[in-house]
Amino acid sequence: MSKSICVVGLGYIGLPTAVMFANHGVKVHGVDVNPAAVKSIQEKQLHIEETGLQERLNKAVDEGFLTASTTPQEADIFIIAVPSPINPDNTANLEYVRQATASIVPYVKPGNLVILESTVPPKTVEHIMLPELVKTGLEIGEELFVAHSPERVIPGRVFEELVNNDRIVGGINKKSAELTKELYETFVQGTIHLTDATTAELVKVMENTYRDVNIAFANELAKLAEKLDVNIWEAIKFANYHPRVNVHFPGPGVGGHCIAVDPWFLVELGGETAQIIHLSRNTNDSMPSYTAQKTQSILNKAGIAGATVAVLGLAFKGNIDDMRESPSTIVIDELQKLGLNVVSFDPHIKENKHPTQTQNLEEATKNADILLFLTDHNEFKTIDVTSIQAKNKIVFDTKNCLDRGAWEAAGFEFHLLGDAKN
Repeated sequence: MSKSICVVGLGYIGLPTAVMFANHGVKVHGVDVNPAAVKSIQEKQLHIEETGLQERLNKAVDEGFLTASTTPQEADIFIIAVPSPINPDNTANLEYVRQATASIVPYVKPGNLVILESTVPPKTVEHIMLPELVKTGLEIGEELFVAHSPERVIPGRVFEELVNNDRIVGGINKKSAELTKELYETFVQGTIHLTDATTAELVKVMENTYRDVNIAFANELAKLAEKLDVNIWEAIKFANYHPRVNVHFPGPGVGGHCIAVDPWFLVELGGETAQIIHLSRNTNDSMPSYTAQKTQSILNKAGIAGATVAVLGLAFKGNIDDMRESPSTIVIDELQKLGLNVVSFDPHIKENKHPTQTQNLEEATKNADILLFLTDHNEFKTIDVTSIQAKNKIVFDTKNCLDRGAWEAAGFEFHLLGDAKN
């Protein structure tokens, strides 16, 4: 492919996307407002953790297909992959999308294609991007083509899913969608489905909201199971043997830049219509407090006052270094409100990003009265249990990621979220 690409936003989605195109022989210029991120990319150092990214970044830079700076430059195609977070009142903050779109206006030429990859509320392309892009003076849909193609990848498996997942492309017109499909065919092996921009926006938000609602259902079941003397993990496993049932799993809360955020877009747009979505969000947002209170209850039953909790896992999911919207940080806040001392540890987060954090597992656990596992990292699943020298031997597993038998054999009292059977 002889066309050049300018990717605005070099985070968890933008950087792998830029590198992927560069590895397929496309000239890519990456842009980020964070000078430190730009400098690290220029020096082939990662500011995010992602399997396979380092070698792909090395290749892209060494072969001269990827450059980076804090300002855009002229290109044939512009891809916007910036954050779309929520405000404190749970409304959508689309200022990053607007600013990123405005930043490329001076560089856009006739025939260019602009693609939004960020997950956004429906009508963002129409109401936020197009009013900026008309400032180019180009006729939208005739001289300047615009589309939304939301990322649909999971941290830790980004490159595998960039290639193999089906992709949704929504254009502001048919030509915009077709040009975008042609671009992604550079490396996408999944089917590329064409639609309009607003439908594409809704589809991505729907996908994440479906999962959020399903997790809320599982969290309600976990609370119910504790009143019924049932192990909810066992019950879910059996229920999922049904060919048309796929119940998700409970946990200490829902985090990340997608599932914890995107449903609020629909709540904001839908108002009273989005009742199930709103209730599910509130249910999942209540889980950190529930987890903290459950921890306090376990300590009370053990007769331990003024306890220290070792929180193990700060990332929002296993085997990544991403703390965005992580329920772990809220669990810690709730534990501290209850008067508990907290020391936290996460093997994937290599510098202390939380005031309670230590870089040493032994330091986190040596004075602990209870070990609270909030993230299912592989490192936690394979811990040498006999090496853990805690002050009191109590474990609370909120992710069903530990070997109960091994911990009990080492003398630990074992508790599992949603399990009153054992």
